[in-house]
Amino acid sequence: MLNNPLNLRQVEIFHAVMVHGTTQRAAEMLNISQPGVSKAIQELERQLGFALFHRSRRRLVPTAEAHFYFREVEESFAALSRLRSAGARIRDFGSGQIRIATLSALSTNIVPRALVRFRKRHPDVSITLQAHLSATVKDLVAARQFDLGLAADEIDVTGVDAQPFSTFRGAIALPDGHPLTAKAELGPEDLDGEDFIALSPEDTTRQELERLLAERGSRPRMVLETPFANTVCAMVQAGMGIGYINPICAEPFLGKGLVLRAFAPPASFRTLLIRPPAMPPSLIIRDCIAAFEEELDATRTYHPLYRSGEEFVPDT
Repeated sequence: MLNNPLNLRQVEIFHAVMVHGTTQRAAEMLNISQPGVSKAIQELERQLGFALFHRSRRRLVPTAEAHFYFREVEESFAALSRLRSAGARIRDFGSGQIRIATLSALSTNIVPRALVRFRKRHPDVSITLQAHLSATVKDLVAARQFDLGLAADEIDVTGVDAQPFSTFRGAIALPDGHPLTAKAELGPEDLDGEDFIALSPEDTTRQELERLLAERGSRPRMVLETPFANTVCAMVQAGMGIGYINPICAEPFLGKGLVLRAFAPPASFRTLLIRPPAMPPSLIIRDCIAAFEEELDATRTYHPLYRSGEEFVPDT
């Protein structure tokens, strides 16, 4: 049983002697004197309570116990090397993983394309991605369970750092062959009496649209309500009615039974990028945010999926 804690410098010197074979070579590699090496080995032997070397003709010959001990030291040195590497990665990049939560509307378009950009720069970073309702995204980020979140602007931003991320002009999604597809642009009066698939009441874009419709006396007939834009598109595609959506959500449905038409005056879809409070972003987080912004710019510039009959391009 050891009376005092081990001196790690002595263990390092023992390791050097075992690796390089002689006290002279170990002294050269560690930039210390040869007597200093010998003294450290003797002190370590006293600490351990057994001999590490046989002294024969001014040479040190490792004992069987030394070989056993060296195996343990090698494992410890490998662990220390991993700790040093981890420290360097955290210093330069932060954690080797990133956790992202997003509202469903961006989970099948901007986010996956942005993460492809990000992963090309950081192929060794592990990514966790989950799609949730915006309120859940906010809660996960506020609790520091996720590093980044994309949420609709309807959320209460108390407890998170929030910044505007995107604003898209909405569009009307129509089943292919619907009479309103004959028009290049639709207005509030065109929605009067139409079977309508609506987003949830707390959605700020729905609220804005309802104000526009009320001002014109237009009253669509709501037949289904859902928090998910992808569900709106699927129900429109199935022929249940029409809906007002963020056009990027229509990408998988265009040309497959769904068409888009511009709507004026428009109601916009706005999203926020949120992070845990009082936590400066690491380089990895900053690079991920940059990838999101680059993909957003690419989407805003022009995307062929926004063409449906007449050209429809989202707001920049």
